[in-house]
Amino acid sequence: MHPRAPTEPPDTTSLGSVEEIALSYLQTSEGDAGHALRCAIADALADLCEAERRSRRQDRLISRGYVRSALHEAVQQEEQNRATA
Repeated sequence: MHPRAPTEPPDTTSLGSVEEIALSYLQTSEGDAGHALRCAIADALADLCEAERRSRRQDRLISRGYVRSALHEAVQQEEQNRATA
């Protein structure tokens, strides 16, 4: 597959965001649609991996928060039990 020669970009004011992104990848890859598609997929996968990493980190932080809260409540309950005993 031979890359096509770059062409003048169309007026993007009427294009939607998907078309603008696709055009940007196509221009960056100098008209090679296959290369543009592979770059777009690689970027999407990188973004997906980053989102999953952040989600796992957030889940761990939430879990730690529940553990800390439960521990704090248990300590408070024990202190109340000692005070009333």
